[in-house]
Amino acid sequence: MNSPRTTRIIVIGAGVSGIATAITLQRAGFHKVTVLEKGSDVGGVWHWNHYPGLTCDVPSTLYQFGFAPKPDWSRIFAPGPEIQRYLADVVDEYGLRPWIRLNSEVVSAEFDGRTWQVRTGDGAEFEAEFVIAATGVLHHPFTPPIEGLDTFAGDVVHTARWDDDLVTDGRRIAVIGTGSTGVQVVSALQPKAARLAHFVRTPQWVIWAPMWLPQPKLLGAVLQRLPRANRALYQAGLQASRLFTDVVTRPSWRRKAVQAYARLSLRTQILDPALRTELTPDYQPLCKRQVLSGTYYRAVKARNAELVTAPIERVTANAVVTADGREHEVDVIVLATGFRPHDYMRPINLRGRDGLSIDDAWAKGPHAYRMTAIPGFPNLFTVLGPNSPTGSIPLHDAAEVTARYIVGWLERYRAGEFDIVEVTEAATARFNAEVASALGPTVWNTGCNSWYFTEEGFIDLLPFDRATMLTMLSGQEDGDFVLTGA
Repeated sequence: MNSPRTTRIIVIGAGVSGIATAITLQRAGFHKVTVLEKGSDVGGVWHWNHYPGLTCDVPSTLYQFGFAPKPDWSRIFAPGPEIQRYLADVVDEYGLRPWIRLNSEVVSAEFDGRTWQVRTGDGAEFEAEFVIAATGVLHHPFTPPIEGLDTFAGDVVHTARWDDDLVTDGRRIAVIGTGSTGVQVVSALQPKAARLAHFVRTPQWVIWAPMWLPQPKLLGAVLQRLPRANRALYQAGLQASRLFTDVVTRPSWRRKAVQAYARLSLRTQILDPALRTELTPDYQPLCKRQVLSGTYYRAVKARNAELVTAPIERVTANAVVTADGREHEVDVIVLATGFRPHDYMRPINLRGRDGLSIDDAWAKGPHAYRMTAIPGFPNLFTVLGPNSPTGSIPLHDAAEVTARYIVGWLERYRAGEFDIVEVTEAATARFNAEVASALGPTVWNTGCNSWYFTEEGFIDLLPFDRATMLTMLSGQEDGDFVLTGA
């Protein structure tokens, strides 16, 4: 009997998906693993983001790995620093630190016909049989092209690159951006600001939720002593998440009920008819990623706060000028303007078979086979790649399921079944056609301009429930791939 082949694997990214991948590889007996992380610590989006008010909009019970449950969350909706500590603790618990190279941004990855040649910004070079891109979605901050922004004499900060030394108390603050981040940072900064102006191009539906609600300490103590109960609670949460998937993926009374609650949240908290009109979106609730808050409406109607709906025309040395001619004098500009979510591995110089670049492969928009494989890129897989369920299925669970699917291919390589595996164009096109068809009745397709849309006008989400995802990634379909060698 032949001994298992040594398999060198490079994982790009040490966020949620990278950690899930590394631990899944470890548990399957793969030990020649290098994780390349561009940040100074693990955690991905939770490392880079540490702005005031940062809170997860998914209940803590679901926002964790199935293999590493945390019974003692401080809140029902965990604050960002606690999530980053949890991810770092998981890395330490599983002894992953020796695998991880921090401050190592991948600048190129090229397939030479046999192996992948990977280079980082500090000049280090690596060779591996497989590359797994676990780069995530929200890691390239988007800065809007506002005229004069570079001439502002005060402080300009993007929420994804927050300066912890920045003083905001007692200052005049402009917050630009209306997603979850904008809502959270406005709520956090308003109480101590001299003035706060929230510049809103398109209002969001804000669903009322008690984001500050603590998790009972007794519950944490019980779950700590009864691991099976903690596991049962996690599984119950996964099952319950099916209801939300149903809400967003197909019309039903459940969707109408959630949407009615969103409208009720606005109507009962904003009594001023003029302000309510300014805060009322012209699209269905849930069309964009849901925004949860129990404090935003209170903050925006405070005496020291102002909602500005006129378009921003330019920025001067000390003011934001809107199209109606008003000059809003401010000391600090906070850009809560989100990310470029469809870049994925880019700007890495990623080249596959015969030198094919990822930019050429994705000239018509990012696409992959079952979120994991890209035609023209042998022995490369993605975790939470194109069409991943970032808006419907718990993130950690989706990463774990995807990682297990990829490990299935690597185990077959280790056993000597093939040298090179590459998904076919036909299989990828078939999957993407199924996705496009299923996206029709989803709430994301009801007439709003969200970050879910690619520049080509496609919705970059998974319109299926968790059961379908599990079936989809339960095994390898050899007919959808070309296997060569061995």
